[in-house]
Amino acid sequence: MKHIPFVVILLAQLSYTQNIETVSTDITVSDYIEGTLLTPTDSIYNKTLAIIIAGSGPTDRDGNQNFLKCDALKKLAYGLAEQGFSSFRYDKRVVKDLKMGIYDNDYLFDDFIDDAKDVVAYFRNNKAYHKIIVIGHSQGSLIAMLASKGANGIVSIAGPSESIDVIISKQIKQNAPELSVQSDRIIAVLKSGKTTDDYPPVLGSIFNKTVQPFLINWMNYTPSEILSKIEIPSLILNGSNDLQIESDQAIQLAEVNSYSKLSVIQDMNHVLVNVSKDPLENAKSYNEPHRPISSDLIKVITLFMKSL
Repeated sequence: MKHIPFVVILLAQLSYTQNIETVSTDITVSDYIEGTLLTPTDSIYNKTLAIIIAGSGPTDRDGNQNFLKCDALKKLAYGLAEQGFSSFRYDKRVVKDLKMGIYDNDYLFDDFIDDAKDVVAYFRNNKAYHKIIVIGHSQGSLIAMLASKGANGIVSIAGPSESIDVIISKQIKQNAPELSVQSDRIIAVLKSGKTTDDYPPVLGSIFNKTVQPFLINWMNYTPSEILSKIEIPSLILNGSNDLQIESDQAIQLAEVNSYSKLSVIQDMNHVLVNVSKDPLENAKSYNEPHRPISSDLIKVITLFMKSL
């Protein structure tokens, strides 16, 4: 049973971007969600709030997980603050559980949708903001779409247009074609709503029995179908050097909705920094938080937010 969302101010402190003073406030929205509200103190846009939703895995409010630290979502928040916009970014519920020593892997994709809906409802109900924009990165793109009721706009960054079963099948065909037949067999079982113990160890990181219920739930959603039914403005973004989600996914998303605008950010990769086409440099950037966020990304998002 869910508890009514509440807010606890854990920390309020002044911080500084290059040109603008901000207040950073840690907030607890529900039993599952803790995050950081970043507010420029003197801006005509600070009553417009961007809710930033992380991608897959145990990703925290800054866009980091496990031994990978890129600070992508933190840099996004501060980039928006530089342009005068407020933002709220939050830890996925799995992060809070891991900090508490809870290692149960019984989450469903719907849990992350519910969490995002709770965040949107909280900020909509407290009436502090004139406009709310949900910004979803990678897996968070689909979550943003599904939680967009009450929002004024959607920004999808590196979000796929196809369902996760299609994405997994394509990635395995591309990177490990010798496993494609076995992978597609497992996917077919999961698509039928059943779990299976019959998978090779080499595919265990994808199809581990403990994550299969999550995958089954996630497979129920096709982003292009969801976006086609949404009637608020959306901005579809992808980086030209994103090795995880190719730009054709963004193009397909934008095509299904007349309210959508599309932008492919030149040289940007999946963690929102500019890199060359060298795969090694691209991979290293996932653990290089000193790299600046793409300035073109911030420019395109803030122009969209100002237009709403």
